[in-house]
Amino acid sequence: MTPPDADASAHGGPAERAFIPLRIAVLTVSDTRTAADDRSGDTLAARIEAAGHSVAARAIVPDDRAGIAEALRGWIADPAVDVVISTGGTGLTGRDVTVEAHRDVYEKEIDAFGTVFAVVSMGKIGTSAVQSRACGGVAGGTYLFALPGSPGACRDAWDEILQAQLDYRHKPCNFVEIMPRLDEHMRRK
Repeated sequence: MTPPDADASAHGGPAERAFIPLRIAVLTVSDTRTAADDRSGDTLAARIEAAGHSVAARAIVPDDRAGIAEALRGWIADPAVDVVISTGGTGLTGRDVTVEAHRDVYEKEIDAFGTVFAVVSMGKIGTSAVQSRACGGVAGGTYLFALPGSPGACRDAWDEILQAQLDYRHKPCNFVEIMPRLDEHMRRK
């Protein structure tokens, strides 16, 4: 996926940009959810498609650090997946290991993602926002985001952050315009 004017400056580029649909995988992390009652995964899938992107894959895995990391690595290696969004396992309990699994595979962490998510959450749930460890990162040219397991948190993260950042038309800058350069360190010189 290469934006047509990838070399254009975010502040001096073309006035109008064409929408670029992304292929987004949704991973639900839960010991109890099934496809029939995965409300958070359904929330994300519906919003992804409503925004014009496609749901490239969808899975449910148990709260197991190695299993979560394996699922993430599989999608990172898949050229048909541009972004992975997981839901669940970002809290503070002993079974909440999604953040650790994400960090096991990140090449770079998007530090401000968790901060911006906390700010958005504060407006919705007040100080309870401190209990979330939502995070984002990049690996193998793929964006990865870990969201809490509630449909409300998934709505907030998509509506307030990801929908804009995963839209090439969003200005002054967005995640899509730098996608062609995410793995430039891995290319031979």
